[in-house]
Amino acid sequence: MLYDIFESLFKRSNQLQVVGIVGMLEHKILGQTLCLFPEKAIFWKEMQTLILADLHLGKAGHFRKSGIPISDLVHNKDILILDRLIEKSAPKEVIFLGDLFHSDHNSGWEVFRRWVKSKAPLKFKLVLGNHDILDQQLYYIANLEVVEKLDLEPFTLTHIPEETELYNLAGHIHPAIKLSGKGRQSLRVPCFYFGERNAVLPAFGNFTGTGLIKVTKSDSIYGITEEEVIKFN
Repeated sequence: MLYDIFESLFKRSNQLQVVGIVGMLEHKILGQTLCLFPEKAIFWKEMQTLILADLHLGKAGHFRKSGIPISDLVHNKDILILDRLIEKSAPKEVIFLGDLFHSDHNSGWEVFRRWVKSKAPLKFKLVLGNHDILDQQLYYIANLEVVEKLDLEPFTLTHIPEETELYNLAGHIHPAIKLSGKGRQSLRVPCFYFGERNAVLPAFGNFTGTGLIKVTKSDSIYGITEEEVIKFN
């Protein structure tokens, strides 16, 4: 049923055509295998590494300071999803591509800190993003390493997409595509984007917006639903 809905919506798109749909898809690039999960994360098979971007933990607390009553449950759900994803993929390491925490220190960071410590000896790395503005000492967690960027050949991992010598994996943009059907219906979905020299991961956090991206015929695009990853060409 879901596939029929998507096919009806998208088959007339000028640039995108449905070519496959499963719960998880593999993207082969530069001799590496990247498993794309509907939880909006990548498992790099050869390195046994889980990679995700833009959790924006603590954003609810930031909104509450402005008088907007948002519950921290939105972030607790993200941590629960991540916990289950770690259990499913059994990585040797987890890498956050920036914007792990959205704002100044609040109770949301303490919840995350305790969770990270509870996952030891699993190692975590944070590639700093523009929203990662906590005092440096707050990042001092035994199994968390903080870096500006990370070279893991054949990739360079950053928060903001950059022109790098190696193929760039980044976040920041919260990429999404808008797909239109013949009855004026449309659907906006987050996606994994793979271009010629760089890739952009979707925002892992559920309390985030999305940014529409321009797509060319040479790009590889993977749309995401709650349970499935859909490949387009």
